[in-house]
Amino acid sequence: TCTFRVFTEDGRVVRILPYEGNLATPEGPCIKGLSYLEREYSSERIINPLRRQPDGSFVHIGTDEALNIIADRLVETKVKHGPHSVLFYRGSGYSGLSNDISGSFWRLFGGATTTYGNLCWPAGLEAVRLTLGDVKHNLPWDLANASMIILWGKNSAETNVQEMIHIEKARQNGAKLVVIDPRRTLTADKADMLIRPRPGTDAALALAMARVIIDRGLTDKEFISRHVSGFGQFAASLQITPDKAQEITGIPAQTIIDLAVAAAGAGRLTIVAGYGFQRYTNGGQTIRSVLSIPVITGMVGKPGCGFNFANLQSYIFDEVKEPLSYYPDQETDKPFRRAISMATFGPDFYALGEPAIQFAWIERGNPVIQLPGSNEVKKALESVPFKVVVEQFMTDTAAMADIILPAKGIFEQADVVGSYWNPYAQYKPKIVDPPGEVLPESEIYWRLAQRMSLNTGEAGIPAPGQYDDWLRERISLTPGFEREELMQKPVIPEQNEHPAYGNMKFNTPSGKIELWSDRAVKLWGTNPLPTFEPLNDFGEGHLPLRLMTPNIASRIHSQFGNLEVIRSVVEEPAWEISVADARSRDLKSGDRIRVFNSRGEVTGRVSVTQRVKSGSLVFPNGIWLDEGGGVNRLIAPSETDMGHGAAFHNTRVDIEKLAP
Repeated sequence: TCTFRVFTEDGRVVRILPYEGNLATPEGPCIKGLSYLEREYSSERIINPLRRQPDGSFVHIGTDEALNIIADRLVETKVKHGPHSVLFYRGSGYSGLSNDISGSFWRLFGGATTTYGNLCWPAGLEAVRLTLGDVKHNLPWDLANASMIILWGKNSAETNVQEMIHIEKARQNGAKLVVIDPRRTLTADKADMLIRPRPGTDAALALAMARVIIDRGLTDKEFISRHVSGFGQFAASLQITPDKAQEITGIPAQTIIDLAVAAAGAGRLTIVAGYGFQRYTNGGQTIRSVLSIPVITGMVGKPGCGFNFANLQSYIFDEVKEPLSYYPDQETDKPFRRAISMATFGPDFYALGEPAIQFAWIERGNPVIQLPGSNEVKKALESVPFKVVVEQFMTDTAAMADIILPAKGIFEQADVVGSYWNPYAQYKPKIVDPPGEVLPESEIYWRLAQRMSLNTGEAGIPAPGQYDDWLRERISLTPGFEREELMQKPVIPEQNEHPAYGNMKFNTPSGKIELWSDRAVKLWGTNPLPTFEPLNDFGEGHLPLRLMTPNIASRIHSQFGNLEVIRSVVEEPAWEISVADARSRDLKSGDRIRVFNSRGEVTGRVSVTQRVKSGSLVFPNGIWLDEGGGVNRLIAPSETDMGHGAAFHNTRVDIEKLAP
């Protein structure tokens, strides 16, 4: 959701430049944004429908033939097995109002089995919601007002380069930058202080800091008295001293004390939390623990202060919102009453019972690579008799399809998107026609509905020539901006609150910030107070290395890595290991290794580095199988403690050196 200017000549995109009018992203897109030019015209892009042959190869078929086959198969499947024998899987590869139409089609079809949860951030979303009521934070450029910034598990220099603009302005104004991360990242290179806890122990660090702040009388007593519920119980519960936290985290007790005192005395503290450290079985409770620090110091609702995890204030269109913990409501959403968790897709798939899945429709996602327990995921999808994948490239998931329908590119259909970081709602115009036989997904669904004699008018599925009118009507139904202004430039909706929570109204049962949360117990069965919970190692605790699979600058999960512009500037992915762990195993950079646990194995090259903490092994997520990826086969299908997220980083592994 960065904004950039796109130039065309003779109906083709030829150049991408910055757009200064978006104050969050004024310096233009990163390498991923620039690569959309290649993505649009790549020779590897799928631009015609493809059908699998008995030998596994694909041949081009016409759009009408493809849609006829799909429509006939859907009708037959529904008649024989019922609508819930169809699996509708959608990832988050594209966000926009046009996505509403897919849900409308499947409701019109009579329902489908779908998925709930989210692979990215739901434990953190739920933790913030339980504590503060709504998920929001100050404007991105407000970071320049902070006197201390803690990037907790956030590698902004690679995964949010725009944020670094505002962090650098804060530093020019005298702010101190602290990075808390097991790895020494590119962001850490820019920090005044780097703290490297053992993976999965961040809650212990945060709670020890909270104890120091309370014991030394450094809390904001007036703020707590007026706006915080459960402080007394929280203070009484803090059993983790700095000494105890040193045992758990590996961080010296005095460092913990110094950090706590500095944070409490910063005056304007902003904690920017990443998504990686809530991808553990204790992820939600960890976010609640870290969030307690700005709460007890009164650093909420003020300029330069707060807890930046996600900002959903631009998601003013209900259907655009990422659900906090999506699970279909039995009464209001009966067509989707049967659903399985993304985090435990493989086991849930086989536990479905009747009707068994006979038809799978997959769009905006690459589950074979991205879901935990990918061996089970692949086996489950292989068992489905007929699969349709809507995709731009031959991903590992697309390669399993019976029919591949080409997906639109971002320049090929108008839409409206929100952002989970910057405050803008944005209209994205159509600027080029799709190549080949590519159809926007909205038109795919309309054409299927016609073939199946479904009433698209009542369902709100626009005909191809009516899409722009449909979009304008959807925009017009939402207050907070002028439609014509939105269609000209990014708009901050009138509903946006800055500073976030500045009115000191919190959408919680008590109307206050809740350190004690009854809903945490009721909804998720966790402790009502923030706690440190040791990780569940799923019987692999004897294995010596903790596996982490972070995001990197050149990819958004499994996207972009196949493009030449990316491959020309990014080294081949390697398994990063500490110098000490490499020495004990007689490993040097470039050696081939086997990484394994009871779930499976992956082979590749090792990179020995000082940037990885001893006891850790690091490999980027999203690497395709033909690149030496498929790391998720090592990851147990398991949920976070709240929000139905995926506990990717609980994984333990071992390695062995292979012959050259």
